[in-house]
Amino acid sequence: MSITLTEKAAEKVNSSLTSRGSGIGVRLAVKTTGCSGLGYSMEFVDNINEDDVVFDAKGVKIIIDNKSLIYLDGTKVNYVKEGLNEGFSFINPNSKAECGCGESFTV
Repeated sequence: MSITLTEKAAEKVNSSLTSRGSGIGVRLAVKTTGCSGLGYSMEFVDNINEDDVVFDAKGVKIIIDNKSLIYLDGTKVNYVKEGLNEGFSFINPNSKAECGCGESFTV
């Protein structure tokens, strides 16, 4: 099982954690949302829960709960900046289809 970050994603997470002034990493999760059914969630983490799985990618701790791990295993997280738009993108080998706007996916 693995989750990876590109260099740009790791740099953005680290700079955001530094600006925030606290936190041990980021939590990736899957939530029910959008027209395809599942969406990605990403938030800062201050404490690790008992049922969390922790990955280290380029010096960044990525924390995932067991329920989300089956949907996220093998995912690569990138940080993309195109014109005025910027944000994290997810390359998920488990995704079978995405909605037209790219906000949700199905497995």
